[in-house]
Amino acid sequence: MLHRIFIAINLPEDIKSKLISFQKKWPTLPCRWVKPENLHITLLFLGNLDDNQLHETIKISKEVAKRHKPFLIKLEKICFGPPKKFPPRMVWVKGELNQELANLQKDLEDSIFEHPAYKYKEKEARPYSPHITLARIKAWEFRRLEDRPEIDEAIDLTFEVNSFEIMESFLKRSGAEYEVLEAIPLD
Repeated sequence: MLHRIFIAINLPEDIKSKLISFQKKWPTLPCRWVKPENLHITLLFLGNLDDNQLHETIKISKEVAKRHKPFLIKLEKICFGPPKKFPPRMVWVKGELNQELANLQKDLEDSIFEHPAYKYKEKEARPYSPHITLARIKAWEFRRLEDRPEIDEAIDLTFEVNSFEIMESFLKRSGAEYEVLEAIPLD
């Protein structure tokens, strides 16, 4: 059986509430807002994995977690994303790429992709950019807007990362639904 897998940092409830409150600022934006329970920072998207690869991913991730301590993440800005893309594809929250986050992400990526179970998978070519997707833009409708909103709002939210999660994604007509398969604490 194949599983659509990614590794993510899920957000504390108070941070989710604060981010969801921004949805009210742009009521006419043609988009699909992300449900509060789906807000997260992706560390690594792995795509379709078989049962063996999933088992190895969990095992490797637990080893990686032992090499990392809890750390803080600062969320800095709400804007369109990705940068320089028109029409924009998303409204997202940009996070600061601090050294602890960068080290954790790279360690996970390197450790997983050097395992023989991943010899046919490729690492993401783009540099890692931590963000939280708040909404997915409906491109065709966005192009037709006469008065397009500008979304570029500074925010200052910080939270502690004590764990990361192995997540499974289920694509549905109403949007993706995610399930935590394993929560892995940092040492």
